[in-house]
This record gives sequence, structure tokens and C-alpha cells, in this order.
Amino acid sequence: MEINQYSVYWTCLDPTQGAEINKTRPCVVISPAEMNEFLQTIIVAPVTSRSREGYPTRAELAVNKVSGWIVLDQIRAIDKDRLSQYIGDLSPAEVKAVKNVLQKMLVD
Repeated sequence: MEINQYSVYWTCLDPTQGAEINKTRPCVVISPAEMNEFLQTIIVAPVTSRSREGYPTRAELAVNKVSGWIVLDQIRAIDKDRLSQYIGDLSPAEVKAVKNVLQKMLVD
């Protein structure tokens, strides 16, 4: 299966511990296509439907019938086998918002 950066999939995140986001939910693939092609793991950010406006580590999304907030403070590496149904791709504006948040979080 070809997995592209900024695609959204239903993803099983269980088991989890503590404050980690759990259950099966949409996740945005953050890792680049080159990494996704050669490794068995990918990097994702889960999506929540709870509005957390004002959180500097969240970006809004609306892909097909899924809307909510990309929780970029909960990025994690997962095995590709956790992915199930493809939902869609982020819009260019959503990609830009994700990049802006990641840059503020991770780059000086």
C-alpha cells in the first residue's frame, strides 16, 4: 500500500498509557513518502473532534466527513499495520497550517 504524507487514515492507537490519545481514530501521516516506502513504521498525528482553539499545537482539518483538530503534540511512530481505511488528504491550506505548527514546535 502506498502511504503519502498528509493523507488521513482510520488508525488503531490502542494500547496506550497515561495521557496518550487512544482508540481508533483518524490520524494524519506526517512522515515523508520516502520514509513510508522503506520502513515498516510511519509517523502520524492523531485527530480529535474536541475543539481546542487557542492551543498552539493543534491545526484544524476537514477531510471528507471527518473534521476536528490535528493533535501535533501527540505525534508518534506506529507500525503500518495499525492503519485501516483511507479517508482523504489534507488541503494545501491544512498542510501549510501543519507545517507552521511543526516549525514553531520543533525548530528554533
